[in-house]
Amino acid sequence: MDNVGPAMHSAEDRLDAAVARAVRETGATVAMLYLLPPGSSTLRLAVLAGVPPELADPWLRVPLSAPMPVSDAVKDRHLVWLGSQEELARRYPRLALVLPYRFALAAAPVLTGTTAPGGLVLLWPGSHPPQLTPQERAAVPDCCGDAARVLHEAREAGHPVTAGVGPRVLPPVTAPPPTPADAVAAADFVARLPGGCCTLDTHGRITYLTDAGAALVGGRAKDLVGTLPWVSLRWLADPHFEDRYRGAMISREPMSFTALRPPDQWLSFRLYPDASGISVYITPVSAPNAPAPPTATGGAASPSAPGRAVALYHLMHLAATLTEAVGIRDVVELVSEQIVPALRIQALAVMTAAEGRLRSEGHRGFSAGLMECFEGAPLTSHAPVAHVLATGVPAFYRTFDEFRRAFEPATLQQGLAAWAFLPLLASGRAVGTLVLGYERTRPFEPEERALLTSIAGLIAQALDRARLYDTKEQLAHSLQAHLLPHTLPRIDGLDVAARYLPATRGMGIGGDFYDVIRLDATTAAAAIGDVQGHNVKAAALMGQVRTAVHASAGAPPAEVLERTNRLLTDLDPGLFTSCLYVHLDLAGHRALLATAGHPPPLLRHPGGHTEVLRLPPGLLLGIDRAARYPTTEIPLPPGAALALYTDGLVEVPGTDLDESTAALAGQFTRGAGRSMDALADSLVRYAEHTTPGSDDIALLLIEALENGDG
Repeated sequence: MDNVGPAMHSAEDRLDAAVARAVRETGATVAMLYLLPPGSSTLRLAVLAGVPPELADPWLRVPLSAPMPVSDAVKDRHLVWLGSQEELARRYPRLALVLPYRFALAAAPVLTGTTAPGGLVLLWPGSHPPQLTPQERAAVPDCCGDAARVLHEAREAGHPVTAGVGPRVLPPVTAPPPTPADAVAAADFVARLPGGCCTLDTHGRITYLTDAGAALVGGRAKDLVGTLPWVSLRWLADPHFEDRYRGAMISREPMSFTALRPPDQWLSFRLYPDASGISVYITPVSAPNAPAPPTATGGAASPSAPGRAVALYHLMHLAATLTEAVGIRDVVELVSEQIVPALRIQALAVMTAAEGRLRSEGHRGFSAGLMECFEGAPLTSHAPVAHVLATGVPAFYRTFDEFRRAFEPATLQQGLAAWAFLPLLASGRAVGTLVLGYERTRPFEPEERALLTSIAGLIAQALDRARLYDTKEQLAHSLQAHLLPHTLPRIDGLDVAARYLPATRGMGIGGDFYDVIRLDATTAAAAIGDVQGHNVKAAALMGQVRTAVHASAGAPPAEVLERTNRLLTDLDPGLFTSCLYVHLDLAGHRALLATAGHPPPLLRHPGGHTEVLRLPPGLLLGIDRAARYPTTEIPLPPGAALALYTDGLVEVPGTDLDESTAALAGQFTRGAGRSMDALADSLVRYAEHTTPGSDDIALLLIEALENGDG
């Protein structure tokens, strides 16, 4: 153990140095190094530079399946470059909504041989050129190579580097402290400026405040230093003001805002950031409604546009609401109800493609004449709606004349002065066009274009999900009606109950199955199985497996599984299936069981004790055509009961499977004396409280009764 600490410390130091080198040689303002633990599907933030850790909290863990630049870079093993807000909004709309600031971003994989154990993310200010410079393009993979060598050598030495609970935060590169003479000169300079000054550290806390600044904000410097201004000054509690600080830290560009200090003093705040914090210049504004002094990114919004904080609130609400939308009509109605008032849009339409032509899914505010021009237009036409859908490139018309020159029939629509046509892109393909109309001319500044592009991305994803839901729901209902038994047969001498809960509850489709088969007056069969997967393919295969088992029922259990296995290997579906088959001899009060990799059944004896039956294992169906399946015989006297189930009933994250099975056996024991139907309900409720619901659940309960009591 004494050698582990220094080895880890050395590797972590070298990893930190690789990130620091990336910042130094590329001029990036923010750097984030992610590591992917072996066997994991989630990247974890290990090293952070340029911003305080609280700003990175939403991205401490990034699933590889998430639509994020770093996950795409690691999965696809290539550099992801986003040179503008619009590009970010087009490709990663959710990220653009959370970070609506001007910056450029590069994400690159950290490669060791054929594996990618991590990824590096770098951010530059929005003033960065639209492409990486040759020096930056060379430095990024070099620095990733440094990190890869550290990770490889540490792993080979037996001390692999892992991400901690939170990232290691590299200290900012700051200028040397001023000499006493410089400090006096700086203080004199600040004192002569009109207005007040203060400085914030990277966390937003006030580190210095001039007397003039304290007087302007209505406090005392000694009380305010060390506090967050939007906490200690209640009139700065609007989230928009904190958003300005966050925007300055992330974009490294000046920001500004105006605020009303009660009762009637308006103040202008100008924020100038660097790696060590933010300098703030505070001046009074004479006119109560005067806009903030213009800056590169923080100027006051156009009078016709809502404040960004207000718009983002509506957008976040829209994003949350769209997750609950079911059909396409629901999506269009939700968008119309929320986006039109939030962004002060006068008209909106959602168009999709059907059989090579445009189709309106819904609209608000447009005249019937104009919609007739759009409806049914071929996708090859030069109309903006079709052109945007075909190219995936948005089109903005600041005036009605610009629009009319692009699309002559626009003369049919009066009262609208500006237009935006945004492609609805989902998974890189266009699914439609969002059309927006405004009653006044509009400049469509880059920030607004990025915001509208983000909206279109959210709507596109919702439309794609809605269309997929509509299609799959129809398929689900038709499939499910034929896959599982509508009712279980009534068999003298048995009390039988079954329950089925698919993991994909919205579709009603899963891969688990069960069956109870009457063979003759004194024999019956029961089967339960689990096809790999939770989709339509798994459900279809489940139907084939159930049919095969049903057709072979009555043969010895081993033969039933062997026949079914041969069928599956011949079909070669690419999916494997577990199955448990039980032959019930009611006259002989016994049962014969064979398993193909299925979870062990439970046997509750007449006295109440429950036993987990560890049957001789058999290979999953569909792997080896020549597999054999041993048969086990058990007594099944009146009062004994069997519980057959799939693993969705017992798999609990972080819990040993044997412990979960033993807990289920305890619940089965406590259900003695209850009917199988009532006990099945009880066990399913128990499972819903203990398992995450990520897998299908099938349950089949069988109790042996005195003959004639069924």
